Amino acid sequence: MAMRRGIKGFMLIELVMVIITLVILLIVVVPRYLDLRKHSNIYWELQIVGSVRSGIQVYSSNACKAGSCAYPDVLDSAAAGACKKSNPCFGNVLSNVVTEDWAKKSPTAYTGPTGTTYTYTQDPDGTFQ
Repeated sequence: MAMRRGIKGFMLIELVMVIITLVILLIVVVPRYLDLRKHSNIYWELQIVGSVRSGIQVYSSNACKAGSCAYPDVLDSAAAGACKKSNPCFGNVLSNVVTEDWAKKSPTAYTGPTGTTYTYTQDPDGTFQ
């Protein structure tokens, strides 16, 4: 079959090859993207945990300077439930309170975005783990 000259466009086989290439790229990229989001949540959670731990130590250090060394009784005044703008978490130890992706389970227990639960223990050394 002879090709006619002057006809512009793609042949069917070329379009099929482009579609196959795009499908292969999606098969490779989508799982990596989902894994990247999972890792992002883990690292963000660990950053908040580290900040809370540092905030507890700063609170204690400031209390010692004021003459009565102590760790905070509670980490915030939030009610049990999701941390949000109207119910911010960690307000006693962080200047930038947490308003999303975390939940307060009890006066001393919090759940991060990955589902890990952290508990604050005031005595003897103000731990958050």
